[in-house]
Amino acid sequence: MIILAATPIGNLGDASRRLIEVLESATVVAAEDTRTTQRLLAALGIDNRPRLIAMHDHNERQKAAELVELARDQDLVVLSDAGMPTVSDPGYGLVAAAAEAGVQVTAIPGPSAVLTALAVSGLPTDRFTFEGFVARKPGDRRRAFAALAAEPRTMVFFEAPTRVAQTLADMAGAFGADRRAAVARELTKLYEEVARGTLAELTAWAEEGVRGELVIVVAGAVAREVSADDALAQVQALVASGVRLKDAAAEVAAHSGLSSRDLYQAALAARS
Repeated sequence: MIILAATPIGNLGDASRRLIEVLESATVVAAEDTRTTQRLLAALGIDNRPRLIAMHDHNERQKAAELVELARDQDLVVLSDAGMPTVSDPGYGLVAAAAEAGVQVTAIPGPSAVLTALAVSGLPTDRFTFEGFVARKPGDRRRAFAALAAEPRTMVFFEAPTRVAQTLADMAGAFGADRRAAVARELTKLYEEVARGTLAELTAWAEEGVRGELVIVVAGAVAREVSADDALAQVQALVASGVRLKDAAAEVAAHSGLSSRDLYQAALAARS
């Protein structure tokens, strides 16, 4: 059986009793970084020394079949450096291979940077979407935000402190400077901080310098009536940012209630 085990994202006190019990008896652990896992075992006072197998983004595809076969006969504990494996961390490929091979997969729930940031953000939590790590290249980042401009659900992103100011500025350009957002920094750690405000305000805050691990939470778009002319303009703006015309028409149609086909044809006609 494969056991996906959530580990603390900062505060070691968040390690669950189930996690500790499993690690105390584990014989094999697939770890994103074996050195991090060794430090975790020591910090939790666990004397057990299981066999550690490195499984990370660069070798998961090659390791998956071997690990699935191993898990047919014994428990395989899977750990990422922090939080739940498979959520912006290694593990998805392994779980998919296990499901295909009929090998049982279970999870030990626990700390999650996504849910923790969402909970403390002060933004709607009834519906949300996790968008993972923000694209590093400016063009890719702006195209991604343009495609999300009309997303009605609260959005959660991961970002590095060195890029957060520019990312917030790009978000303000795509979503509107007055869109509400929150930046959660160093969650569950000694210097935990949650900055809340508009994207314009948070951009100014981040320009002063931000350190630590970050999660950005952005409010969803407010639904409003869109005229045919405004919808066409939105399609054209998406296309100008690099989105395919067909995808841009579908994106605008989804929140405007207008026909994707009509928007597509209108955009083509406007080109001539």
